[in-house]
Amino acid sequence: MAEFIRPEARAVLWRWRDVIVALLIVAIGLWWAIGSFGIVRWLGILMIVLGAVLVFTGTQRARFRQGAGGPGVVQIVERRIGYFGPLTGGALDLDDLTVLELDPDAHPDPHWILTGVENNRVAIPVTAKGAEALFDAFASLPGIRTETMLSVLERTPDQRVVIWRKTQPLLH
Repeated sequence: MAEFIRPEARAVLWRWRDVIVALLIVAIGLWWAIGSFGIVRWLGILMIVLGAVLVFTGTQRARFRQGAGGPGVVQIVERRIGYFGPLTGGALDLDDLTVLELDPDAHPDPHWILTGVENNRVAIPVTAKGAEALFDAFASLPGIRTETMLSVLERTPDQRVVIWRKTQPLLH
């Protein structure tokens, strides 16, 4: 069955899988809301609302995914981001992160540059295996604008861009 779909089409379907499932939930909810009555109708309306939220979040996740096959593996365990690459690697606690940047000039693909409190850096290719899990980690950063992050990632800027910077507490 896998040979029936072209690899490019399969990659697109896999990238947008969350949105496809959410649209199926909306379709079932519409069917129940229009064709039923009583509690089933209310469950259908609830499914429509839930599906709409899932379409929104799925679209953001699909925009964040930049493909696969890049060098290295990303692993996130208890708010600690680890990158294990063929030439570089490292780990950084999400709570110690001070600056998040996107470096489009890195080779072979753009890299996320994570800088910690002691100026230790971890560079992670956007196409590394498991890099899609970084979306949830980055979204949990206080004050980050996910739409800004996604638009920078989609347009691939000419130079390194600061996506997020930890705000320093004021003493007075």
